[in-house]
Amino acid sequence: MITTDKTSTRIGWIGTGVMGQWMCRHLMEKGYQASVYNRTKAKAQPLIDLGAQWKETPEEVAAGSDVIFTIVGFPKDVEDVYLGEQGILKGAKPGSVVVDMTTTQPTLAQKIHTAAKEMGISAVDAPVSGGDVGARNAALSIMVGGDKEAVDAITPLFEIMGKKIVYQGKAGAGQHTKMCNQIVIAGTMVGMCESLIYGHKAGLDLEVMLSSISGGAAACWSLDNLAPRILNGEYDTGFFVEHFVKDMGVALEEARLMNLALPGLALVNQLYQAVMAHGGARMGTQSLMLALKQLNNMA
Repeated sequence: MITTDKTSTRIGWIGTGVMGQWMCRHLMEKGYQASVYNRTKAKAQPLIDLGAQWKETPEEVAAGSDVIFTIVGFPKDVEDVYLGEQGILKGAKPGSVVVDMTTTQPTLAQKIHTAAKEMGISAVDAPVSGGDVGARNAALSIMVGGDKEAVDAITPLFEIMGKKIVYQGKAGAGQHTKMCNQIVIAGTMVGMCESLIYGHKAGLDLEVMLSSISGGAAACWSLDNLAPRILNGEYDTGFFVEHFVKDMGVALEEARLMNLALPGLALVNQLYQAVMAHGGARMGTQSLMLALKQLNNMA
């Protein structure tokens, strides 16, 4: 039986980047013992300094853990971490739970779920929204798919990392929900940036303008968290462009499989491809502003 008693439940964490290190840290601060792995050990060092045990492979993390979380970069990374030669499913014990919090392909979540179930392991897909700010403040929205019994058992762990945890349904449903989330964000990002360009050209005080529209029907997370970064010229922090382009690619491919046309998403994807082409892959998603400035011949 799965439990989340902090005196007996051992946590494994794979992926200690911008978001993962904060999410794991919140669990540790609540008293959970953690084993960690990251391709670059230096990025795990803050957690090691707090008492996490370093492991050399995902397999070693899984072998010593009851609940194993992952939040890595791309679908190929997820596949390697779970199904590779030294992957999680090589070391995980029957009765354990694996939880992928990466935004990835719904079909891959289903593949992992099937492989894990054959071994007596529960697999949950639980992508998140809220960015680095949400991770740091334990305020993430977590979209969860998988077998309900396993999800219910580990929900107390989700509640340490996020403020809104919603069960979406069977394996892959969490990832499909995250695609819906990213489609909305793509539209709001381009709208936010274009409004700032328009306001600037119209001679408005942009901070004053934002104080009005962020309290009305245009209110959204991007206006509250990313518009101020743009006004301050901060483009190098936040959710990486290359990861957002990956997410949009997944959504467009899933839409193609469902015979859906999403022209708005396709347009925003093209604009972000332009940001990538100019070296912005590792900049925050608010750097879309730079591409739109260039289109409008603005400094």
